[in-house]
Amino acid sequence: MKSRERVERAIKFMKPDRPPISHAILPSAQYNYGERLSGIINSFHEDFGWHLLPDLPPDKLPPLYKFGKHFDDWGTGWWVTVEGRCGIPIVYPIKPDLSDYDDFKWPEIFSAGVPKYRLYSGHMSGHSDEYYARGAWIIFFEQMQQLVGFENLLVALTLQTPEVYRLRDDLLKFNLAWLDKWLENDYQGLHFADDWGSQDNLLIPPDLWRSFFKPVYREMFSKVKNHGLDVWFHSDGNILEIMPDIIELGVDVINCQASVMDINELKRYAGEIAFRTDIDRQKVLPFVSPHEVKEYVSGLFHNLGTPDGGIVACGEISEDVPLENIKAMYEAFTEFKW
Repeated sequence: MKSRERVERAIKFMKPDRPPISHAILPSAQYNYGERLSGIINSFHEDFGWHLLPDLPPDKLPPLYKFGKHFDDWGTGWWVTVEGRCGIPIVYPIKPDLSDYDDFKWPEIFSAGVPKYRLYSGHMSGHSDEYYARGAWIIFFEQMQQLVGFENLLVALTLQTPEVYRLRDDLLKFNLAWLDKWLENDYQGLHFADDWGSQDNLLIPPDLWRSFFKPVYREMFSKVKNHGLDVWFHSDGNILEIMPDIIELGVDVINCQASVMDINELKRYAGEIAFRTDIDRQKVLPFVSPHEVKEYVSGLFHNLGTPDGGIVACGEISEDVPLENIKAMYEAFTEFKW
């Protein structure tokens, strides 16, 4: 079975021959391990065209991955302590109370040309009919945070200020125009991302999420679906309260942090939505034995998948994960059977 068919069958519950594999390797891990890591991942067949793009060299890193303090195109300043691992925003272009919003200069709509390098996972397009091409990494809630600051945004949302609604609507217009650029390329799916959960629950009340943010996602996702592409969505933290909404919005594949949620609650959605898995990075991948890694992967796949599919095998690799555990994770991906 060719990779594109394998992915499509997995996310549409049409009995793939095995769970497709999606790499999620931070540049920091590549810089730390070099050829030793490449030797492992190249021995397993990945289904998203990872090998069709070269590694991202340090001088091509975007500001949020480049060591030190750097500013992005929005005017947000980033502080990065480990080269190749996402840093934190420390300078915001809009004042905390959004009083200077009228003075904010929006960046030019990004061209969304086909990427030349890999960053986190390979977003190839038009390189091969054999592979499933997944593009974009569109954020919304996180972009609002990066413009005004996390706490300041939560205050504005709580107060329901006119400025926060203006920011939402203007950012939606920007993202829709940016999506038009992505949709000009040859992709089978586009990827969205916003971390909505803490370790315990949603970051804002679910009713506020549904009234303020859900209409935004509906419009962005509908544009992608109307073009015949799949919608992929990443969200870390405990998002159980909005899982039914995510499914209702038409998300085809969810990449969520299963390890911080009640697995018995989360597995209720197996068969309704496909899972691009997240192998526990807090207690498993960096710390346990290779045998325990394999046991964890098998249990997770059985909980979140079905005999008809629903699993995209993935686990994020950073520089703190031992090579033997990386190898064990990929072996578990290929050995899994129902």
